Amino acid sequence: MSFTDSTDSGSDRPMSVLWGCELSSARSSCTFRVTEDWSCEQQLVLRTACLGEAARDEFHVLEVVAEDGDSRAPVPLATLKPSVLPSASLAGVELTPPVTFHLRAGSGPLYVSGQHVSIMDLTSDEEEEEEEEAAEETPKKPTKGSGAQKGSTAKKRKREKEEEPNSLAPAAPPPAKGRGAGRGRKAAAKK
Repeated sequence: MSFTDSTDSGSDRPMSVLWGCELSSARSSCTFRVTEDWSCEQQLVLRTACLGEAARDEFHVLEVVAEDGDSRAPVPLATLKPSVLPSASLAGVELTPPVTFHLRAGSGPLYVSGQHVSIMDLTSDEEEEEEEEAAEETPKKPTKGSGAQKGSTAKKRKREKEEEPNSLAPAAPPPAKGRGAGRGRKAAAKK
């Protein structure tokens, strides 16, 4: 079964496919590889390791061997036992292929699941050339005469701040109390 998820984020487009393998006494290792003709970044993002229902009540040790360079030391990922811990989350484990999984101890079945993520670069050569040309056409540093303009802008902002009314003080005096106050009429003269 395979599930594909893709999201478009600019020029890089990640694609993920559900991946899994079964390890048992009949097949104690599984290697995850990608073909060499893929010209994109590849990752195997692990999710879970769990025992099958037919697993015996014994310790099952899952280990991984990353085949990058000369260092091929096995690293234990999980130790499972049906009566104690039948499954383990492997969230946060991201491996670059090729990677080999081994069932170091136990008879299985032990299932490993994760996502095969490919990040494909969709930027074409034409788009790169257009971006370079646009970068070259942008104006360089401003001339020395524009410094005087910057100073006048700063003075203008300072004047605007001084002219702004204080937010704590009322903008206008409160209306006078009495007849006709607040309606836009002038107060009647006293005789």
